Amino acid sequence: MKRYSVEDRLLKTRFEIYKEPHIIVDTSKCRECLNKPCIKICPAGLYSLDEDGNLIFNYEGCLECGSCRLICPYNNIRWNTPPGGYGVDYSFG
Repeated sequence: MKRYSVEDRLLKTRFEIYKEPHIIVDTSKCRECLNKPCIKICPAGLYSLDEDGNLIFNYEGCLECGSCRLICPYNNIRWNTPPGGYGVDYSFG
């Protein structure tokens, strides 16, 4: 059986984006958070800061690991699994 690196696997990953986001973040509450651990933990790099230090989030490309929801100290991330047929599709073959 062929072994794939993490990078190879991510290149084969496909996304079917649903019209509604499956993750909702109230970025106004994020201003109170000093460490913003979601930026560091998201393996897809979907969290970042703008030039004014405000949190920016994009749900497209989410790997659906749920790490952001678990690490948020303010319980500020509403995360749901996308409807069937949408979201991430891991294809390693």
